[in-house]
Amino acid sequence: MSTDKPGLSYKARKRWSLVILLVGLPLYIMAAVTVVSWFDRPSILVELLIYVALGVIWALPFKFIFRGVGVADPDARD
Repeated sequence: MSTDKPGLSYKARKRWSLVILLVGLPLYIMAAVTVVSWFDRPSILVELLIYVALGVIWALPFKFIFRGVGVADPDARD
């Protein structure tokens, strides 16, 4: 592993992305449904818009973790 690169290594980003997707995303979905259910049920289009917006917003803070995870390890030797 090279120490001259700032940030998380490829393996660390891959592991964190799995944790976020398998643990964090279901918790976020439950929280979003709970918060939306506190209010009177809006029309179906407004509710759909809320869920779509929340579906995009959750990923923005983790964009740097998910970037490049689907490609081969750039630090791996052939």
